[in-house]
Order: sequence, then structure tokens, then C-alpha cells
Amino acid sequence: MADAKRIRVTLVKSVIGTLPAQRRTVKALGLKKIDSSVEHDASPAIKGMVRAVAHLVKVEEI
Repeated sequence: MADAKRIRVTLVKSVIGTLPAQRRTVKALGLKKIDSSVEHDASPAIKGMVRAVAHLVKVEEI
């Protein structure tokens, strides 16, 4: 899988005031503080998690 798509997810808004499920999703993605970034394979599971917290994160293909 050398040509697997990768995405970089960056937390741009605080999780304060969000639903507990959204907080758990952000934590499951590996994000902790604002401006923290992680790289993931662009699998359907990761894409669904990103879609659930799209208002809190910035996504870019790498």
C-alpha cells in the first residue's frame, strides 16, 4: 500500500462546550491541544471520525 492516501488532521478549535462523544472522537484521533496535528491513512473509519468533528478540525491531504 505504497500509494495509500494520507491526511493530516489539525485541531483548530477547543473541545470545551462540545458533546462528550465529539471529545472522545477528537481524543481517538490523537489530538490533544489546539494546533496539534496527526497523520492518518484516509480510511473510511478515519474519514467518518473527521466528518463528525469537522467543525473543530482542519484536514489536508499529504
